[in-house]
Amino acid sequence: MKGNPKLPKGLGKGMFSGFQNLKERLQQVQAELAEATVEASAGGGAVRIVMSGAQECQAVHIAAELLEEADVDMLQELVMLAINQAVQDSQALASSKLSPLTGGLGIPGLGG
Repeated sequence: MKGNPKLPKGLGKGMFSGFQNLKERLQQVQAELAEATVEASAGGGAVRIVMSGAQECQAVHIAAELLEEADVDMLQELVMLAINQAVQDSQALASSKLSPLTGGLGIPGLGG
C-alpha cells in the first residue's frame, strides 16, 4: 500500500497533537508525584512512614521507646500498618493528580 492511509475523520493532526500534550502533562504530573510525599503513622506516632507520590518509601521513623519494649510482634504490626496506610495515601494522592488528565478512564498506573 503506497502513500499515507486515510485516517478516520477526527484522527487528524489536532488529535495527535492533543495526545502529545496529554503525554507531556502526564510526565510532568508523574515527576511532581515523585517529589511529593505523604506521611502515615501507627501506634500514636510511634512508627511513621514517609512515602513519595510514586509509592517509594522515603523514610521510616521508629520511636526509641518502642524499641526498648522489645515487643517484636507489636513493632512488626505497627510498621506494617503504617506502610499500608502510606501506600493508600500515596495512591490517593496520585489518583487526585492524575484523574483530571485521564478522565477517570481507569488506566492502570495512571490513577484513573
